[in-house]
Amino acid sequence: MDRLWAFLTSLRLTVVLLAFSILLVFIGTVAQADEGLYQAQERYFKQWIVWGFSFFGHKVPLPLPGGYMVGFMFLANLLAGHIKRFEWGWRKLGIHLTHAGVILLLVGQLTTDLFSRETQMRFAEGETRHYSESAMSHELVFIADADAGTQEIVAIPAKRLARGGELRHASLPFTIRAKNWRPNSQPAFRAPMQQPGGPPLATHGIGQHFDFMQVEETRKMDDRNIPTAVIEIVPPQGQSGTWVVSAWAGDPSLVSAVRASHTRQAGPQMARQIVSHLTAPQTIEAGGKTWTFTLRPLRVYNPFSMTLLQTTHKVYPGTDIPKDFRSRVRIENPRTGENREVEVFMNSPLRYGGLTFYQYQMGRDELDANRGSSTLQVVRNPSWLTPYVGCIIVGIGLTLQFMIHLVGFVSRKKAA
Repeated sequence: MDRLWAFLTSLRLTVVLLAFSILLVFIGTVAQADEGLYQAQERYFKQWIVWGFSFFGHKVPLPLPGGYMVGFMFLANLLAGHIKRFEWGWRKLGIHLTHAGVILLLVGQLTTDLFSRETQMRFAEGETRHYSESAMSHELVFIADADAGTQEIVAIPAKRLARGGELRHASLPFTIRAKNWRPNSQPAFRAPMQQPGGPPLATHGIGQHFDFMQVEETRKMDDRNIPTAVIEIVPPQGQSGTWVVSAWAGDPSLVSAVRASHTRQAGPQMARQIVSHLTAPQTIEAGGKTWTFTLRPLRVYNPFSMTLLQTTHKVYPGTDIPKDFRSRVRIENPRTGENREVEVFMNSPLRYGGLTFYQYQMGRDELDANRGSSTLQVVRNPSWLTPYVGCIIVGIGLTLQFMIHLVGFVSRKKAA
């Protein structure tokens, strides 16, 4: 215990941790070119141990302490050193405040990494949303009618499909087998007049009309990986079958992109026919219910709803530079009886229900060019105040300690 205590309170440990933090930031920043921003954040800064890293296109098989490990050891070193060297007195008050502020910053950053979440709310004028969607994560959902006006929804994270194997859920009267996982894919319509390039991907559903070719995962911030999976559904009775579930069919924005692409190539009528095969509901009868299933962006539901009433999009004359774009929304909360209108615009987010809504994007509805559409970035960060409070405490502590030493120095000079 004495050796452990000496290790935790050592100033040498502080220097080593500073060196590792600088090295980790440098390597993690360089790795963004090969792995992408979000992947690098997850692999280097949100892990305890980094098992090998990328360095200018080369794989280096050396372990490194991850961001969680460095931050935790920093916190332990700071607390242990502060306890060991603690001396109560007004002359040390600035040091105590500075340490408290740094501790708050470390704890706040850990809380942010563990509990923060970013999603998006996309809707057109007149549409109502009571949920937001992830731009990075997806889920396989099974939907069946329960009672009048209600649905039973079972959601399975897409990362479970990536592991393969069998999936079971207490509410589903069948077993799901993940046969194939493609983290990024590109759809290709199997036109009847063309020679098929091989057998269909599945025996049922959209896999009979579309091939979803696996493509390299994108690392760019402005691009998305569109996953596709081949699954087998095994009911307790009857024959099983294979199906294709793809975000290309479950995400309305991607469906619109497919429609626009085929419209340019084959005209609007042919594009509608092709898209009808892509969006055709995939269903299975089991347990006395009809289950509809698809792969869609992961949804986060809210206890309130927001209706987009009006969009305003102004640019500076003669340019595409945004001057002012804002969304006027109506908030309806049945729990509180609240029903009010509010505007969300640049540099003026809406804070409501523990969430922060930022004006993110604005455009026109894909199906109706006369109707505006808006995308709000929805951020849940329960510790969003800790960086501000921590920096204020550190600033007060440093200023106070400087003033204490300054007054002491001036007093000694006068006495001399």
